[in-house]
Amino acid sequence: MSLVQTEWLEKNINSVKILDCSWHMPQTKRSGLEEYNNQHIPNSIFFDLDENSKKKIDLPHMLVDQNEWDKIVSKMGIKNEDEIVIYDNSDVVSSCRCWFNFIYFGHNPRLIHVLNGGLKKWIKENKKITNEIKDIKISGYKSFEQKKLVKNKEQIDLNIKEKNFKVIDARSKDRFDGEVPEPRKGLRSGNIKNSFCIPFNNCLNEDKTFKSKEDLKLVFKNCLKDTNEKDMVFSCGSGVTACVLALAYSLINDKYLPCIYDGSWAEYGII
Repeated sequence: MSLVQTEWLEKNINSVKILDCSWHMPQTKRSGLEEYNNQHIPNSIFFDLDENSKKKIDLPHMLVDQNEWDKIVSKMGIKNEDEIVIYDNSDVVSSCRCWFNFIYFGHNPRLIHVLNGGLKKWIKENKKITNEIKDIKISGYKSFEQKKLVKNKEQIDLNIKEKNFKVIDARSKDRFDGEVPEPRKGLRSGNIKNSFCIPFNNCLNEDKTFKSKEDLKLVFKNCLKDTNEKDMVFSCGSGVTACVLALAYSLINDKYLPCIYDGSWAEYGII
């Protein structure tokens, strides 16, 4: 149950931990934290995607080390046995990246959910919002890394020859095809050799809810013969929208655990 609906969250709002993982592309000049401080779902805690990524590296949104993750999650008052619902108010559905992070660091995937439609759908349905900040009691969270769920550049390069897994890129088709410049400076245009392209928005409806399982199967069947495949690695520009594809694929293949090329094109496309 990677996705939960607004009705489910409203009924269970006091029995789950809720995270607001709103993140916006720099060119939008929007602040997820400022928006959270103005209004959010009751009891939610802000998860800062930039602040909770690896520092002192010129690549965005890279995973932190295990000790740092334990500190981050403990400061949010989350325990290992907690059920978590993550939402966002972002056009890139950034909640999926937070979903992936928790799975990578060993939280039970059955206890990690993304709110379908996010804050926009919640507000549209006139459900309660607040600007009150929840009091947090620090916990003692202990994670364990599932390192098989992340690929590095060396593994991506080796796979071009060995073809052990398929790489699917979540960027737009014109970026994948190298027809437009990359928004991030210092990157060439193009794609990873032998990779496929499924723009992440292909998996979403206009209101940013996920498409039905039947429609998602059609989306993935354009580049997969069998949607039961497990050897799938998702990439994108900076590791965020790759997780949208990973979640979408988990909706039609319940045996799939998300696997991401963490560096994505921000690393692979360096000139």
